[in-house]
Parts: sequence; C-alpha cells; structure tokens
Amino acid sequence: MPITEKSITTPGGMPAFVAIPRAPEKAPVIVLLHERYGLVEHTRDLARRHAREGYVCIAGDYFWKHLDQEALHDGDESYDMTDDEALVLMEDAIAALADVPQADLTRIAAMGVCQTGRHPLLLAAHRPLKAALCWYGAAQDREWQENARYPVALDKLIPKISCPVLGMFGERDHIISVDHVRKLRGVLEANAKSYTIEIFGDAPHGWLNDTMPGRYRPAQAEAGWAAQSAFLAKAFSESAFGSQIQQSFKATISPDYDFSKNVRHE
Repeated sequence: MPITEKSITTPGGMPAFVAIPRAPEKAPVIVLLHERYGLVEHTRDLARRHAREGYVCIAGDYFWKHLDQEALHDGDESYDMTDDEALVLMEDAIAALADVPQADLTRIAAMGVCQTGRHPLLLAAHRPLKAALCWYGAAQDREWQENARYPVALDKLIPKISCPVLGMFGERDHIISVDHVRKLRGVLEANAKSYTIEIFGDAPHGWLNDTMPGRYRPAQAEAGWAAQSAFLAKAFSESAFGSQIQQSFKATISPDYDFSKNVRHE
C-alpha cells in the first residue's frame, strides 16, 4: 500500500515520525516505541511497514531529551525513561494524531521493543487498547521490581489491562530467559488475560533489527512479523477476540538450552 511519511513535533514538544497509508478510510493506530538506541532508522522502517499494512503509525523519539543523541544512537549511552515519563509521552504521541484525519483514535495498539517492551502494558493499564505488542521486553527481572523507574511492578500492571497481549521472544536472548517468558505467561494466565506468546528458536536479543547483522535473524523476523500481522488483524476486527479468553504459547527450545551460555550479538 502506498504511504505518506512525515516528521512532526507533538503537542508536548517530542519529535516524532508518522507513517500514514494513502487510503480514504480511517485506519487503526499503532503507537510505536523504539529500542534503547532512540528513534533510529530501524524504528522508522517499522513505522513504514505498519503503514503499508494499513495502519497509521507514530514513532515518537522517547529519549529526545538525552544530551548526546549520537552516543545514544550508537549504543554507547542509555536513557533511563521512567514509567511516569513514558506514559506522558505515549499520551502525547496519541494527542499528536488528532490532526491526522486518517487516524482512528478509537482503535489503538501499542508496540514496544527491548527497553520499551513493558510500555504497551503500561499504556494498556491506563487506557483501553486493542492490543499490547511486546517484543523481547517486559519479562526480565527488573520488570517485576518496584523502584523510582518502575513504581508499579508488572504483576500489578497486568491485572489492569483489558486487551490481548502479544509477546515475541528469542531462545538465545542473553537478557530474557525462557523462564522469564514463562513467568510472564503465568501472570497473564493467573489474571485471565488473552495472549499469544512465542519463543523463536536460535534467535538472540534484537533479532528483528535488520540494521544489526549480528543479531538479525531473517526467518524468525519474518515469521514473527507475520504472527503480529495476524494478531493485529484479529484485534482490530469487529469480532476481535470475543468474550472468550484466548491463550496461545508456542516455543522452539533446544534440548541443551542453557541461559547462562547466551551472549550478546551486535
């Protein structure tokens, strides 16, 4: 589908990238959050990909206040965004779409990746969403702890959400173990939430990112994106997930799996 793209500034001053399908009808919205590197070209590419599939996608530069953007983009520095800040900025991104006539603000999903993987769940705990999409985030130990950065642990957020959750993880992730993913699944099940979770075999952390050859896994990335596309089509449909709780867990795990042997790839 042909798309239009533009860079904007949100009402709160955050730079953002918006990709819009060229179609006369209104389209559902994807609020896209980036990895630890800030708003880089990979994130813009994901926004374009969403738009080509028929969604209005806004990718905010959530770490725009970091003083050294070059070091951030290179991965040499980080930005510890708090939940409170993230929530304000996600709402700010949504508010920016009020001026986009194609955006159907009654149908919103959020996608977080890596460091921002928890934030779709955070947003879903504060406003109704159609789907929360979590890519290799929202499962490691820090997500279950309460501190200044995360004042509410994940197991306290999940009971507050009403939308289905998609979780995409890699078997070879050096940050998130298979047991971490199983813990997330357990909390979703304990709170009777609909979810689709998949652990992709031989996939390290960051396996969707095609700008980082060491970690990109083409087959798993395409399969994961296809799974997300099907999930979103269902979540945004008129029937959606219905009144039934729908849960799916799929995993490809080596017989000799050992989390301690997983390593970081670039």
